Amino acid sequence: MADQTLNAVVTLRNEVSPWLMILQVVPDGGNLPDYVPGQFVSLGLFGSASRCALAEPEIPPADPEKLIKRAYGIASSPVNREFMEFYVALVPGGALTPRLFNLKIGDRIWLSQKTAGKFTFDDSKVPKGANLVLITTGSGLGPFVSMLSTHLKFPPQRRVALIHGVRHSWDLGYRSILMAMENLRTNLTYIPVVSRPNEEPVAWKGATGHVQDMWKSGAIEKTWGLRPRPENTQVFICGSPRMSESMLELLGQQGFKEETKNEQGQIHVEKYWK
Repeated sequence: MADQTLNAVVTLRNEVSPWLMILQVVPDGGNLPDYVPGQFVSLGLFGSASRCALAEPEIPPADPEKLIKRAYGIASSPVNREFMEFYVALVPGGALTPRLFNLKIGDRIWLSQKTAGKFTFDDSKVPKGANLVLITTGSGLGPFVSMLSTHLKFPPQRRVALIHGVRHSWDLGYRSILMAMENLRTNLTYIPVVSRPNEEPVAWKGATGHVQDMWKSGAIEKTWGLRPRPENTQVFICGSPRMSESMLELLGQQGFKEETKNEQGQIHVEKYWK
C-alpha cells in the first residue's frame, strides 16, 4: 500500500534539549503539500523502528510493520518550498516520539500528503484591526513560528504578543529567532516564561511562573500600553490541555468567548494535541 511507504527523508535534526528537537523533512520528489500557517500534517514510522535511549519500556506493537502516525503542527513557513519543519517534544512513554528521537539525518520517514486544521489567521475570524496574543507551552510553539515567519510584516498598528512557557530556559526553542523578530518589529512582544528558575545554571532574568501568571500580571498591558479586551484582541492558544483549559477559564472571566463552528469568538484553540 502506498500509504504504508516511507515517502520522505530527514534532512536536519537539531536537538534543542534532550526532550525537544527541530526536525526538517523533505518528501520524495521535493513536492511539498500546500498549507496555511497554523495547519498540521501527520508523521509516521513503523512499529519496528528503534527507540531512543530516553524512552520508557513499552509493549512491542502487535504489528511491527504497521505505521504509527501522529499529527504535528508545521513550524516552517509555506513561503519556503524546500522542506517542512516540525518542533517535536519527546514523550518517553509515547508510541511515536521515542522513535522520532532516534532518527538520524538521511533516515526515511512517512509524511502525509494532506494538511489539515483551522488554527489559522483567517480574515473571516480575525478582524483586520485586532491585536493578537499567542499563548503556548513547550512544542506548541511550532505553529506560531510558522505564523510569525510568514506574517512578519503585520501592519504596525496591529500589536502582537507571544507568551511561551517552559520549565527551563534551555527548552526555549527558536528563542534567538524570536528575539530577532522582536528587535526588527516594534509591534511584536516576545515573553518567554520559565517555571523552574531555581534549576537554571545562570540566574534567569526573565519572567517566571506559568503563562497564566503573565496574563494575570498584566504583562501585555504594560508593554502595549493598553489592556487586551474582547473588542480589540484575538487570542490563539496552543499547548498542553491543562494550560489551555486554565486560559479559557481566565479569558472567559474577562468576557472573551471561544470560537465555535456556529459562532465567532475571540479565542482560538488548537486541539489536535495528544
